[in-house]
Amino acid sequence: MGTTQLESVPEPKYWHLKTVIGEALDTDFSVGEILPNERELAARFGVARATLRQALEQLELEGRLQRRRGVGTTVAPPRMGVDVSTAQHQWPGAGEEAWQPVDCTLAAPPIAVARLLDLDPGADEPVHTVRRLRVTHGQAVAAEQLYVPTGSVPDLTAIDAPSGAARARCVLRELQRLTLEGQDRAVELGSARADDAKELDRLPGAPVLVVTTRYLSDGRTAAVSVATYRADTCRLTFGDAGDFGIAS
Repeated sequence: MGTTQLESVPEPKYWHLKTVIGEALDTDFSVGEILPNERELAARFGVARATLRQALEQLELEGRLQRRRGVGTTVAPPRMGVDVSTAQHQWPGAGEEAWQPVDCTLAAPPIAVARLLDLDPGADEPVHTVRRLRVTHGQAVAAEQLYVPTGSVPDLTAIDAPSGAARARCVLRELQRLTLEGQDRAVELGSARADDAKELDRLPGAPVLVVTTRYLSDGRTAAVSVATYRADTCRLTFGDAGDFGIAS
């Protein structure tokens, strides 16, 4: 990384510094490499540490850097493409290696999800709730809760697997026996809930992208997925046919 002192520029000093450091990340550093400490970086560029922190914060927001507890500031891995276009017809868990099943419980879904499943929100009807994590470069970048009504997987028994990741895989396996007729998705900006934030190594309230997918089979909603993606690892893309997608 160069040592040229910053000169007077029309844009904020921290923004110019962000550009300089960003260019250096492309040429002088590799993924996962730890950056020099703040004191050294500030001395190299002749800026106050407060200015440096502003630049590093912007690069972190853009997904170029990661601040990891007990490690320091490291170069973030490249964003991995995640296709969520509605043209792709596939049940969750079918041919997916990036998603890792974590747990499965039987409980009443949130009111908004109950409505998507055409359930009575006031009936507290329990559904299978599969918890999965999407991992890339050894880091969780998304957390998903997949809600599956008991009627969608009638052949599932407690004998198959009572709980945990094994139970989650059983629900996914039974769901894939159905004929997938279609799916629709909605994406919105949100704030990380406490449980998602912990799994994604974010602070509660950190910006996230929430992708809600409704899976249709036999003329009804067979399952609903609510996936929370780290906003700093995602970018929105659109397919040739106008379909919506996310790359993370």
